[in-house]
Amino acid sequence: MAVQYMASITERYEQLGYTPYRWYQADEPPPFQPMRKPLSESRLGMISTSGAYTIGQVAFHYKDDTSVREIAKKSSNDEIHFSHITENYLANPRKDPNCIFPIDALRKAEADGQIGELAPEFFSCMGGVYSQRRVREELIPELRAKFQAQAVDTVLLVPM
Repeated sequence: MAVQYMASITERYEQLGYTPYRWYQADEPPPFQPMRKPLSESRLGMISTSGAYTIGQVAFHYKDDTSVREIAKKSSNDEIHFSHITENYLANPRKDPNCIFPIDALRKAEADGQIGELAPEFFSCMGGVYSQRRVREELIPELRAKFQAQAVDTVLLVPM
């Protein structure tokens, strides 16, 4: 059964007596760009909002954590863990990280030539950041800089 995430959060806030959650409403569409070359010739980066981290890294804390974790593309599934404000949605990813951090599928696509190459590290953040300002001013610029440093051609966003 599919989880109606936005309805669930709205209902939870109401039951707890909180101020209604203010979902982000964009003033204009995002500035997407057409791909400049085929995926089979591109370097692909990935960002997951799942709160993924690897053994030895600090887990995400829950309230407005705008930090980013680098996860090497060679990381094994056993090394990948999750820490997220929506803990109740992590049961399956904790059994198989590929549910929300598709590292195996990306490595296979690279090996099969569907992707030119993968960036050396993927990135993860904790998508439950309530401050839109902090996302715009802290998280997005940091991710942009990291992707530019890796010289990626395109980025796969895997939201949780």
